[in-house]
Amino acid sequence: MSDQSQAFSRRAFLRGTGVALALPWMETFADQTQADQTPRRFVSVYHPDGVGLPLKTDPAWKDWSWFPRGGERDFVLTKVLDTLEPLRNDITIYSGLSHPAARQVHGHSNADQYLTGAATGGHGPYKNSISLDQVYAEYAGKFTRHSSLVMSTNGGVGGPRGAQTQSFNREGRPIPAMNKPKQIFDTLFVASSKDAAAKLARSKSSLDMLIENSRALGRKLSKHDQATLKQYLDAVRDTEVKLAKAQQWIDTPVPQVDTQFLHLDAEPKEARLYFQTMYELIYLAFMSDSTRAATFQLGRENGEGPHDLLARAVGLGGAHGLTHAVKQPKGWENLGTYNRYQAEEFGRFIKRLKDTDEPDGNGNMLDNTFAMHGSASSSFHLSRNYPIISAGGKNLGFENGRYLKFGVGNEDNQAGAGITSDAGWRGKVEIEELPLANLFVTILQRLGVETDSFAGYTGTLKRV
Repeated sequence: MSDQSQAFSRRAFLRGTGVALALPWMETFADQTQADQTPRRFVSVYHPDGVGLPLKTDPAWKDWSWFPRGGERDFVLTKVLDTLEPLRNDITIYSGLSHPAARQVHGHSNADQYLTGAATGGHGPYKNSISLDQVYAEYAGKFTRHSSLVMSTNGGVGGPRGAQTQSFNREGRPIPAMNKPKQIFDTLFVASSKDAAAKLARSKSSLDMLIENSRALGRKLSKHDQATLKQYLDAVRDTEVKLAKAQQWIDTPVPQVDTQFLHLDAEPKEARLYFQTMYELIYLAFMSDSTRAATFQLGRENGEGPHDLLARAVGLGGAHGLTHAVKQPKGWENLGTYNRYQAEEFGRFIKRLKDTDEPDGNGNMLDNTFAMHGSASSSFHLSRNYPIISAGGKNLGFENGRYLKFGVGNEDNQAGAGITSDAGWRGKVEIEELPLANLFVTILQRLGVETDSFAGYTGTLKRV
């Protein structure tokens, strides 16, 4: 590797008077040992409380059932997911997958195992195992400044069967999630100098100063990389402006009031801004090749906290309460509206990746990223038939534009539909589902990890 390449590797920083910002990956100074390898990325977004699944006999079924109608290619999105229609050829929707060890666990206790597949159980002794993202982080972490990015709206680790993180290490211990945008921003993009973060935080001209210093660097870059650097700095500036307002939202105490009045207590744009800022931080982390593995948990199961207020963004009360109110007037519509908002923000994120070309010309960022959005519950805390959407991964071998149904006996996704009480999850479900771990093996292999098993299950998921 040349001295020039070594000086401007993927871990390089743009510096100026004590402030430093991680540089994006650029072809001009890419590590020679990795020059022919476009980064492969993985991100998992988890949302608690499942989705709306009204019965076919319910008038709400046509518009507000989460799963599409139709076949593999000719599927029709309901109002819950129709915001993803422009990205139809970039997404895949799955049904008939779940973790066997969790199928008899109440939905309030199942988030811990979503990315691990471990038999954490609903009570008694607790032992978890390594999560999918951390298996990949062990492989890809050697190429990046951070082995993984772990985020959630509530932050920290939570407790057993009440995790506030989706990431678990090799010993099954939870990895604390970050939930404060400024903390995440500084962790990812500001050098370890004692006062660098403070200077960037308090100086409105910090980025201007860095941009000024980038001019000298620009003379060493190809025209393509000059455009990449400008795009990156513009995105960082835009995100920095949003941080203060987003931080106000996460620091706002949860009000102790009746949930029907929650939407009156804060501006909806604050919740929406927070959501978008967290996604933007993942985008910037990937763009700068600061990490190739990320998780974002939108909230813990059965818990109050910042995540319960995200539904304010669509003018509704507590997010968790929406699942318990589906039989009330407009109940299915309200839950579907919130699920639609979740899909909309995920769509905004994957569109961002799609609109950003890779520096080496190997497609766009979405082509080399497997993005997954899902929950460990379907209807009313039922730990079956996980509602999962994936996006991207074209250059990893994933073929999108499909609705893939697995298992036997639930072709129309009516198993567990209409459940509105805990009697539902305790009942026997007469369907066969496939282990979600088989999809995880497929993902790991296509990300470059040599393995044929995950969580004790061997083999890949066919047709993916």
